[in-house]
Amino acid sequence: MEIRVRFAPSPTGPLHIGGVRTALFNYIFAKQNNGKFILRIEDTDQVRYVEGAESYIVESLKWLGLNYDEGVDVGGEYAPYRQSERRQIYEEYVQQLINNGKAYYAFDTPEELDAMRKRLEQQKSSVRHYNYITRTEMKNSFTLSPDEVKQRIADGEPYVVRFNMPSDRVVVLNDIIRGEVKVNTSILDDKILFKSDGLPTYHLANIVDDHLMKITHVIRGEEWLPSLALHFLLYEAFGWEPPMFAHLPLILKPTGKGKLSKRDGDQGGFPVFPIEWKDPKTGEIYKGYREEGYLPEAVINMLALLGWHPGDDNEILTMEEIIDKFSIEKVQKAGARFDPEKAKWINQQHLRKIPTSQLTENFIKVLKEKGIDADYEYVMKIVELNRERLNFEHELWDTVNYFFVAPQEYDKKSMKKHWKGQAAENVQLLIEFIEELDDFNAKNLEEKIISYLNEKQISLGKVLNPVRLLLVGRTAGPHIFDIMELLGKQETIKRLKDGLKRIGNNS
Repeated sequence: MEIRVRFAPSPTGPLHIGGVRTALFNYIFAKQNNGKFILRIEDTDQVRYVEGAESYIVESLKWLGLNYDEGVDVGGEYAPYRQSERRQIYEEYVQQLINNGKAYYAFDTPEELDAMRKRLEQQKSSVRHYNYITRTEMKNSFTLSPDEVKQRIADGEPYVVRFNMPSDRVVVLNDIIRGEVKVNTSILDDKILFKSDGLPTYHLANIVDDHLMKITHVIRGEEWLPSLALHFLLYEAFGWEPPMFAHLPLILKPTGKGKLSKRDGDQGGFPVFPIEWKDPKTGEIYKGYREEGYLPEAVINMLALLGWHPGDDNEILTMEEIIDKFSIEKVQKAGARFDPEKAKWINQQHLRKIPTSQLTENFIKVLKEKGIDADYEYVMKIVELNRERLNFEHELWDTVNYFFVAPQEYDKKSMKKHWKGQAAENVQLLIEFIEELDDFNAKNLEEKIISYLNEKQISLGKVLNPVRLLLVGRTAGPHIFDIMELLGKQETIKRLKDGLKRIGNNS
């Protein structure tokens, strides 16, 4: 039997990283078992449909490398893969349920449903929904004659088709992650399966589609666990063999309490969406991992570790390594806490795997955009010297700009801390000393300057920190002697002299 899984999002807005993780786990499971990964768009809820959401989903998956074997824009044997294009299929199957007594028509208005709920609340009833008890008091196939039902439909009266949920039956189910799940049907309501607008609800459409598309495993979020019994009973009502189910744990807030939301990202300054999303109604723009500088392979790695662990100390994994080590049975039941700092660290580790030559080529493009024409070998040395300091590739310019543009200002805190006492005199002494040096490589500079300062009985910090300040503009950066070598003798001396003049003018 071929393993077939699907990711079936609704185009009601941007794709949350929780949804991306669901897609990822489906993709991994398919690849691990030489199976097929399918993208199906479940757009039956036309009220909540958002323009552009479908293309956003497609672009997000492709950016992350989650390429599907069948789907809305690539086709496949079981097309169409957009539910709004499958209406006639659902009509056939809902009629089948009605004919065998597994579903029924209901004509209750919103006002009548609201009155029912209020009545139950006033009676302090334990039942608060439409089920085998309350249906006997409402307008449906149980209380109306077959002829009246036909007449109401013929007259164009709005209706829904509800599932005939059996009463007081214990349904025993198995979930790959959670094990045995028991549900008594008495606590479940008669869910709506089909609406008079000709569109099914999620519950009917996804069951029919999963069966027709030969889905073998349904891997989805924990929020669908309460619907598991209904879905199982629908398979039973059709006489179909159900797929295997696996319900993934929630992705929790950084505090560990509650589901991760967009608001958490706004407050914490981190994205919760894979790529940037612009709300078509409000124009509001939401951050995306791509635009924030995350590598797609780092986002994949980060999401894979939310609810699953490889079982060893190595947490930096390629997609191939994740596929090799992954086990759906070892996915945890408890919620997985999202850690934005760990996400940055994972990106940093993947960034370190990129060849220096590639980073150099990318950075040369950035320099050209800024009007800087720099020698390849020079840029490569700078990148190599500073790459370990980066969390994101886009940080490179801010980290190394002083190699291309001399500082015009100096960090005030660093000035206050290091530019005091005899700082100016010490820098002047060093200028005079290095003017006499011929070999300006880092090793020789370190050896000669340290020896000179020791001879003069001047502490290194009282000279090298002010020197760094004048060369860089702040007291950050790599080894000071490496900086001096790359800047070269002439530029180093010029910056030190200019700095002395500038600080003197500002004092």
